[in-house]
Amino acid sequence: MHTSERPEVAVIMPGTGSDAAFARAAFAAPLARHGIDVVAVEPDPARVVGSYRDALDAAAERHGRILLGGISIGAAVAVDWAREHPLSSCAVLAALPPWTGAPDDAPAALSARITADSLRADGLAAVTDRMRSSSPAWLADTLSRSWRTHGAGLSGALDEAAAYVAPSLAQMRTLNVPVAIAAATDDAVHPLAVAHAWADALPRAVVHTLSLDDLAVDAAALGRTCLAAWDELAGAQSTGRAAGD
Repeated sequence: MHTSERPEVAVIMPGTGSDAAFARAAFAAPLARHGIDVVAVEPDPARVVGSYRDALDAAAERHGRILLGGISIGAAVAVDWAREHPLSSCAVLAALPPWTGAPDDAPAALSARITADSLRADGLAAVTDRMRSSSPAWLADTLSRSWRTHGAGLSGALDEAAAYVAPSLAQMRTLNVPVAIAAATDDAVHPLAVAHAWADALPRAVVHTLSLDDLAVDAAALGRTCLAAWDELAGAQSTGRAAGD
């Protein structure tokens, strides 16, 4: 990426039910190698999207143009905010895009609804135990921590996320900010097809992939994959060609 385009700070927003600790683990070290500080947003369970947008507004007011990053719903919020604030947005790092437009029965939204219903019926401890028994160890540890952080607000946060209307493909076509997308080839909750649909609609976007096994080894693989996509976009711009050419 060009030094003149490098922002001072990146605001990274976690996925549904996740926390600032995972966002920081995924992005802080890769971005530090580019001289970019990370603000990892701790979601407010009572107003997840609002707390993300507040953090973006505050960072833009303080730093001018910022780098936006997000995981799952955080990626959708990042694209939406960048669409509304193109002059304040340097680029978007979009990890594991969840859906396009209305969530309907997207796997990530359906999972959030089911978990929220289970929490109301059975409580946090029982749902956490079931999640741990059916999830890879790294994900179980991550969610166990973040779910405790959300506490009693977790079910409401999941409901909010499951109802979030992401930017439509038509809206994405109006965004000329570079969008570097990281997608997992084996993630049924965040289908690879969604990432490619985003990239096809966005004027300046590219998808790089990893596997969930990569995340099991090192959460920063997610950030590195996004930054590799961003580097490709910067290289395409420097040679005067579109990323997909």
